[in-house]
Amino acid sequence: MWVEVAYATPERQEIVPVQVEDGASVLDAVRRSGIETLFPGLDPENVDMGIFGKVVKAPAEHRLREGDRVELYRPLKIDPKQARMNRARKKKDAV
Repeated sequence: MWVEVAYATPERQEIVPVQVEDGASVLDAVRRSGIETLFPGLDPENVDMGIFGKVVKAPAEHRLREGDRVELYRPLKIDPKQARMNRARKKKDAV
């Protein structure tokens, strides 16, 4: 079956189509995709993953379905709640 493996940085995005066997896990697809060769420093064993925006808690155990898009997530630089508070503060100070 065919799935996609996606990863993005602020500068670049890659979506790699990959064929995997029925019963393959999320981690199997990432390993088979070779996406870490496109992004030096990316460690598939230690990155959060999801399918279509929903986090997968156990990538080595979660089984894929035809057409799934596996996404690898970068760590957040700032908590989204804190980022909103910072923007609100800037907006208030500008007024």
